[in-house]
Amino acid sequence: MAQERAQALVIDDSPETTHLLRGLLEREGYAVVATPRGGPGLEWARVNRPELVILDPALPDRDGVEVCRDLRSFSDAYVVMVTARDDEVDKIVGLTVGADDYVTKPFSPRELTARVRAMRRRPRAAARHATRDFGRLVVDPVAREVTVDAEVVELTKIEFDILDLLSGSPRRTFTREQLLATVWGDWFGDDHVIEVHVGKLRRKLGETAARPRHIRTLRGVGYRFEPA
Repeated sequence: MAQERAQALVIDDSPETTHLLRGLLEREGYAVVATPRGGPGLEWARVNRPELVILDPALPDRDGVEVCRDLRSFSDAYVVMVTARDDEVDKIVGLTVGADDYVTKPFSPRELTARVRAMRRRPRAAARHATRDFGRLVVDPVAREVTVDAEVVELTKIEFDILDLLSGSPRRTFTREQLLATVWGDWFGDDHVIEVHVGKLRRKLGETAARPRHIRTLRGVGYRFEPA
């Protein structure tokens, strides 16, 4: 029996961009569904649970940032925002609400394909490891589940992968380059994306950079996980 193809959802109101994205993703083995509006896209994603969502923040019916935020309330799909806006603030906002990556139009088809491949290659070997119990914080690599004070914390794929990597080697310092290579794979942007995702992860774990409990910053170097 043929293996069922992973599903990708494209939410973009540009027919030209949608046509290009459909061709790129189908060549990567995805079954592609496209819609020009955020509302129907969210409803489809809620039922069908796609692996990947390509999202334009400028949609005719809803703000794409809000669509991404709503999507994150029930889905851990990889999310790539593809937009004509090339402002750093827009990128940070997109990453803060749960996007994994951000590409500006006009984009290189080869670059976007490489980024999608890099996301799909993120290592899952840690899933063989036992549950890590750090008292208030418990990381279960098999279930890809995290609890803080016995409450489940919803993390995106990238947030979990960062925590998985750091908590798997307590007190080992990982450089920014190591985090990029392991969690992101091939990366074409600057390393500011790490700070955004680590900041979101810290907030969900109930800590801050000024008052870290588990994730400590080593300025100019990278990050380290403290078990206590």
